[in-house]
Formats: sequence, structure tokens, C-alpha cells
Amino acid sequence: MRGKKVMFVGDSLSLNHWQSLMCLLHAAVPGATTSFSRNQDLSTLFFQDYKVSVMYYRSTYLVDLVKKSDGVALVLDSIQTGNAWIGMDMLIFNSWHWWTHNGNSKPWDYIQVGNQKYNDMNRLVAFSKGLSTWSDWVDRNIDPTKTKVLFQGISPTHYNGNDWNQPGAKSCAGQSQPLSGSTYPGGSLPQDGVVKSVLSKMSKPVTLLDVTLLSQLRKDAHPSAYSGDHSGNDCSHWCLAGLPDTWSQLLYAEMVL
Repeated sequence: MRGKKVMFVGDSLSLNHWQSLMCLLHAAVPGATTSFSRNQDLSTLFFQDYKVSVMYYRSTYLVDLVKKSDGVALVLDSIQTGNAWIGMDMLIFNSWHWWTHNGNSKPWDYIQVGNQKYNDMNRLVAFSKGLSTWSDWVDRNIDPTKTKVLFQGISPTHYNGNDWNQPGAKSCAGQSQPLSGSTYPGGSLPQDGVVKSVLSKMSKPVTLLDVTLLSQLRKDAHPSAYSGDHSGNDCSHWCLAGLPDTWSQLLYAEMVL
């Protein structure tokens, strides 16, 4: 990895993954001189001895959120921040977590596609449109001989015990063991199908870092009530060190291929 630039682009699940990789790299070279910087949406850890930059660019939807005179628009066919992503040796994209937000937790007032405005839209349809805009951006702007692109698969939540054959469980609270075997009772996720469909139509190579099933089996690996950042039980993010370390091991294997 000497001399490489690696950037995660996405939501707080990307942040989870970025933090995990930073910890693993630092553990491998504990005496390395590092520096850290943050500038608006971009955070960078630089390993000075190795000239390696590991970056996180916060972009919750990948497509644009634009403040306009009539409110904040989620623009499904626009990516204006992509220039910050160019020039990397590796890009790891992720999105989905924010597409489900409603009410006061959603950061937009309406959805826009072209000149058409919508008060709301089926979120899987919106996700598909936004992800298709991202895929078009990659196809137009990325040179695969210089930049390797990955998409982190859908990171599941555990708020319904029916999904893992424990009807009495209303969250991940108190879960201390992973599921055994390699089949998740709740089955596949429709948003996972959207990701795979969009990736299959791209002209540039993108590797799917398929973490969905292995993460579904880890109902025990969430911060639960001990997050410190969220009220109630956080059953969508992951403990560090924990499951994102497995994601990072898979990612590192892709790095050195």
C-alpha cells in the first residue's frame, strides 16, 4: 500500500468501515508517524512514513443535496461533489442508510429529477435512480487502470427478531451470539438487489464488497444501548473492534490483489 490514496465515500456505515481500517493499519505499524486533518466533509489520516492516505468523504446519498429557495432538494440525477473523489488509487462507496429516513430525520424537503419535483417517492425507486446516477458518474470519470472501485454491500439492521427466528426480540439488545450456519431466516434484502442490478449494467469494473449476509448473521455485533451517540438501541451501526474488522480484512485482500 506504500504511496497509496484510499478513500471511503458514503454515510456513517462508511465511517464505521474507515475507522476499522485505520485501527487495523495503526495496529500493524504502531510506531508509524501519522497526521490527521478534517476539512468539511473530508477527513484524512496520513501515514507519513509510508505516504499512505486513508480518507473518508461524507456523502450520505452519493447524489446531491442542494439548498434552494423553496427548501432542500435531494437531486437524484446530479453529482457535483465528485471532483473530490478523483485521483484516488482506491474508492470504496456506500449508500442506503439515509434513504429510509422520514420526518424530521430526513435532511431534504423534496426530491428532484430533472425539472420534476416530488414531495416523496418510493425509497427503493429513489435509491435505484440515485445509484444509477452514481454508476454513470463512475463510468464517465474513472480510469480503471489507475483507480480500483468497490461498492460496500448493504449493511443490515437488527430491529425485528422475526428476521432471525426470535419473535420476542424487538431489537439487538441482549444479543450476545451470532447466528449459526450460513443462512439468514429473514432472507435477502430488496435494496441489495438494487445494488447488484445497477452494478451489473456498468461498463467500468466495480467490485462488490458483499458484506450483507455475513453481517446479517452478526445480530450480536451492534453497539445496542452502549453507542453513546444514539438514543435507544443502535442496531444499525457496528462495534469497533468487531464486524467492520472483517469487512476491512476482505477489503485489504482486494487491495493487494
